[in-house]
This record gives sequence, structure tokens and C-alpha cells, in this order.
Amino acid sequence: MILQDTKTLSNGVAIPKLALGTWMIDDDKVAEAVKAATQIGYRHIDTAQAYGNERGVGLGIRTCGVAREELFVQTKLAAEIKDYDGAKAAIDGSLEALGLDYIDLMIIHSPQPWAEWASEDRYFEGNLAAWKALEEALDAGKIRAIGVSNFQQVDLQNLLDNARIKPMINQLLAHIGNMPFDLIEFSKANDMAVEAYSPIAHGQILDHAEIGAMAQKYGVTIPQLCIRYILELDLLALPKTANPAHMKTNADVDFVISAEDMDALKAITAKDYGEASAFPVYSGKA
Repeated sequence: MILQDTKTLSNGVAIPKLALGTWMIDDDKVAEAVKAATQIGYRHIDTAQAYGNERGVGLGIRTCGVAREELFVQTKLAAEIKDYDGAKAAIDGSLEALGLDYIDLMIIHSPQPWAEWASEDRYFEGNLAAWKALEEALDAGKIRAIGVSNFQQVDLQNLLDNARIKPMINQLLAHIGNMPFDLIEFSKANDMAVEAYSPIAHGQILDHAEIGAMAQKYGVTIPQLCIRYILELDLLALPKTANPAHMKTNADVDFVISAEDMDALKAITAKDYGEASAFPVYSGKA
């Protein structure tokens, strides 16, 4: 069962391959979503400072009945924090909000503040300052693994050239129709696991005829096909939902997509996110 499968990060920490995303789940509702997920068998829960629901996620983790050491909790340092002192305080803030003794994985949410997404300023110095705070938290045992999200090759190279510890993971927007294969290969070549968020393209892919026909061929739903595709590429998958029925079907992906069909899926382009295009990561700007 996929919920029991893990990948080993470069520092030896095991990370479950399928996670529950909690973006846009309200703080007062997310604890129930976390508890439902853990009852189904999920052991990897994703949140972020920017989501405003770390408190609820932590409550769900602490009250779900599953031993803390069996759970993998990841959160993200707010994209706007590009200084050492601010990052150090924010790391402690996440620990306090979650009500946990340690965080399994903490990542920088974006190389740039969201208001400056895809601008020319890559914030190299600011990212190194924030990264230093993450390195120290890793050394102190507050965090078990550290990484980044939405980092392009130039942003990763800045850390690889100048930081003491290499990133262990790069979390990216990746799904059928929008796969940054060069960036994925660069990340893997530098010992980073790659985690794909929005594997169902923020829901927009549900109306795609070719993908729908392929899902029908395998007797699965479109979300199941999308998640399996990500896993077949040796990526971690991060679908988000508060619906326990969807949590169950998202995890029911123990089938194999043929090499021929994988090639067909790789050839698809699907980058229209509808109303979600208002969010920076779906804006079409890299």
C-alpha cells in the first residue's frame, strides 16, 4: 500500500511518498482532516506558516492517536522571511504553533516574497541567511530535514555553492501537463528528493478529455491517474483535500501505468489553472 512506502532523504531520514496537503483548509477544521487522514493510514502531513493552520494541524497530530514518531510533519518558512533573525524566530514560532517538540521537514516556501514572485531579484543573500537558521535548527534537533520549495536552478545553485548543508528536498508545482523535467533532474542529480504539489493541477485537470480517457482505460479516477503518474516518476506526491472519501481514493493507487502511456502523458500540455491563476505559482511566471 502506497501509504506505507517511503523514500530516504540524503541525510537518512525516511519520508512517506504520499502526503496530505492542507492548503486552504481552515485552522478550525484542519485538525479533523488530519485525524481522518491518519485513521486512513496517512503518515505524512504538510502545512505552512502562510496557510495559517499550523495550530490546527498540530492539534490533529497530537490528538490523532498515532505515535508522534510514526508521523512525518512538514511545514514551510514564510516566503517573506529573508533574514537570519527573522527565520530563527519563525522556526521557533512554528514549533510553538504546532505544539510539537520537533518538525520532520521545514522548507523555505519560495525563493522570493510572494509579492515579488518571478521578479529579477532572486534574494540570494536573504535565502542564505534564512537557510543558515534552518541549518542551525537541524543541528539542534528542532528539525530532522531541511529543504526548499519553488526554487529554480539558479536559486538551488546559490545554496549548493554557498551553504554548509545541501537542501534535502525541492517541492515543486508538477503534474501531468506541467512537468519541469530539467529542474527535476537537476534537483535529483544534487541529491534532493522532489515533491510534487498540486498533482491534480488545482482541480483544473479534471475536465481534460485525453487524461479522462486514459483514467477510464485503467479503471481509475483522474486524480488517481495523476497521483500514480507522479509516483511512477519517482517523485513524492502532495495532493490536498479535507474530504476523507477523497483521501481514501487518492491513496488507492496500487496500479502501474505502462511505459507507452507514461510517454503519452508526458507529451500533454495543461497549464490553464482558471481562477487559481491569481495565485503566484499558477500565474504562468517562472
